This record gives sequence, C-alpha cells and structure tokens, in this order.
Amino acid sequence: QVQLVESGGGLVQAGGSLRLSCAASGRSFVGYVMGWFRQAPGKEREFVAAITWSGSTTRYTDSVKGRFTISRDNAKNTVYLQLNSLKPEDTAVYCCATRYGATISYRAQDYNDWGQGTQVTVSS
Repeated sequence: QVQLVESGGGLVQAGGSLRLSCAASGRSFVGYVMGWFRQAPGKEREFVAAITWSGSTTRYTDSVKGRFTISRDNAKNTVYLQLNSLKPEDTAVYCCATRYGATISYRAQDYNDWGQGTQVTVSS
C-alpha cells in the first residue's frame, strides 16, 4: 500500500523558513513525478511545485518562484520543499502527491497518490 507522509510544517513568522519533507513507501517510485499542492481554508487546492524522477525538471507556481525550492532524494524516496521568505498568504495545508510519467502536470486530478498533509502557518 502506497503511503506518503509529510512532515516539517509549523508556525513561523513572515520572512521565515521551513523545510517540508514527504517520505514515500509501498512501491517503487522510479519514473514518478512528485509534487506539492496546498489548500488554504475556503480555497481550492493549488499546485505549488513538482519535480521529475531525474530531478532535471522542476515547475513552480508563479507566486512561489524564487522563494520555494523542490528537490528529491530517490535513494530515500523522499521529496523536499524548502520554503523561504514566507508570507501570510502561504498559510495552508501542504500535501505531496505522485504521478507516473515524465511530464509535470499542474492539475491535481492527474496525481494518483496523496499524503495527509502538513500545516504551514505564517504569522504577520
């Protein structure tokens, strides 16, 4: 059974940093894109970032470019999201997800497996 377990969330002041981790288990993740999405209260789930299996391609939503960095360690089946220069509008539950294939999708419905999420709260 596939499991994605996120960690690293918390409460931070504006301008601060956090590092989120997502540990995947249950099968091989060779060839899988791994992505991060977020959902704030009363808002729809939003694509944040994703990375291909090789790590050669990454994509970010415009609002986080230059502040967030996605990376992965395939030996550990883990994907990371470094969050810098955090803003109150970054407050949300952050979830990781996987998608088989070589191309990154920005659509949540294209991802098959999901974690439960980790809460990120940024105070002003």
